[in-house]
Amino acid sequence: MMAGMAPQLITLYGISNCDTVKKARAWIGAHGLAHQFVDFKKQGVPERRLDGWISVVGWNTLVNTRGTTWRQLDAAARAGVTDAASARVLLLAQPSLVKRPVVEWADGSVSVGFDEAAWRARVA
Repeated sequence: MMAGMAPQLITLYGISNCDTVKKARAWIGAHGLAHQFVDFKKQGVPERRLDGWISVVGWNTLVNTRGTTWRQLDAAARAGVTDAASARVLLLAQPSLVKRPVVEWADGSVSVGFDEAAWRARVA
């Protein structure tokens, strides 16, 4: 960060015991980036933020279909996720289904998941 510049605040959303979130938080800390963390397990998925994420990155990106929570859903629940509205309902009810981390960057952009190369390019 350049001398004299105010730190830019990043908001990282996820679950504290998620390995990917741990890596992302460690990376942010190692790069001295000002941030806040919102834990879905403790605070829930913020509805207004979720609506914005869906409009920016799409519901398909946000629904973690590779995780344990998705696999534990019954077939009817999985089949019922067909659009933004149905995904929104499920993500609010099951915060563990949100792909993590969701990051709101200081410039207003949103990313989902941890990609070290992409993050490095953001802060270069």
